[in-house]
Amino acid sequence: MFQTLLLNFLFLLIPFLAYFIFFENGNLYYRKPILNITIAIIMILCMTVPIHLESGFIFDLRYIPFIIVSLYWGYKYTLLHYIVLNTYRIIIGGEGVIQSLLFSTIILVVVSMCSNKFKSLDSRYRISFATMFSFFSVCFYLATLIFQMPFNREFWILSINAITTHVVLTTILMLLIERIISNMKAREVLIQSDRLQVISELSASVAHEIRNPLTITSGFLQLLSHSESISLKDKDYVEYSLQELKRAEKIVGDFLTFSKPLCENMVDSDLKEETEYAKNILIPYANMYNVNLHVSFHNSLHKAFDKNQMQQCFINLYKNGIEAMKDNGGTLTVDIAEQKKNIIIKIKDQGTGMTNEEISFLGKPYYSTKKEGTGLGMLMVYSTIHKVKGMIKVESEKGKGTVFTIMIPV
Repeated sequence: MFQTLLLNFLFLLIPFLAYFIFFENGNLYYRKPILNITIAIIMILCMTVPIHLESGFIFDLRYIPFIIVSLYWGYKYTLLHYIVLNTYRIIIGGEGVIQSLLFSTIILVVVSMCSNKFKSLDSRYRISFATMFSFFSVCFYLATLIFQMPFNREFWILSINAITTHVVLTTILMLLIERIISNMKAREVLIQSDRLQVISELSASVAHEIRNPLTITSGFLQLLSHSESISLKDKDYVEYSLQELKRAEKIVGDFLTFSKPLCENMVDSDLKEETEYAKNILIPYANMYNVNLHVSFHNSLHKAFDKNQMQQCFINLYKNGIEAMKDNGGTLTVDIAEQKKNIIIKIKDQGTGMTNEEISFLGKPYYSTKKEGTGLGMLMVYSTIHKVKGMIKVESEKGKGTVFTIMIPV
């Protein structure tokens, strides 16, 4: 029994091995499809090599990966495993085929309903939730066996072994999964921090040197545009040059924002004035695209920050939300509230939305979902929030809009 149990545990570790080999530092585009296939194979292996007890009873661990995947990914990805599990169970044959079909259906429905709640929990609560769900699912399965087998010593041996194995292995796997998720988030924060540091140093050393010749060139071109000695066609060329110089000056200005320390316009505020300022600035722009701006404020916590940078941060976020709805209009909802010792800012639009791949590129220099965008506006947002030790979470779906959730500790 112990050797078979160890072999099944090794089966359950295969997805972790696949992750560390193929996905930890590589392209994550094919992560879910490949892991889905891997987990389906694991369930087949667990059913092929079940655990035999001395009493003659057998049980397997196919429901451990089934439950965990259902909790993390929902029914869309679990449906494949449901089909594989029951198809292979029919192929194996024997008693309990109908029971397995009914039980797996109940698990699929119940766990999928709990998926969103599960994902909203903190790491330690997710571990407890999955472990308890595994415990109750095994108990429920064993309860259905009472009508098929005598309630004797062998039944209790089966129950103790099945429950203990499922609970212990689920806990171990959940600890590994949450550790991987924690490491991924920590790595993303570190990469973003290093990226912003490089941009800050680069902008501080280069932007001033670029701005001076741009200003001088712009001045001479403005003088030249008023000259009567050049043709109208040449004046058009001068006007195009001035427009491009203005665009270059704006980019340089954005770069200069990154190099500014948090000490020039420091205030201790609850963010009410800054959010209202951004709203008042952008109301005409919102009206132009039939967008309603709705701001709700329920915060009493204060935080020290650079007022100008925070105002520009809100302006960039509001402006992006408005532009995402410029085709069909809609409502930009801004909610500022407090949660324990954190200020929570949620900015929700009803715009075009983004894919997961587009979300992963947000905050990188010169990446923008807009054709005319430079990406420096979002980089400035990430830089400002990083300076106040905050975090940004983006949730989006194509055609349904985007939600920016910013958490600022106080």
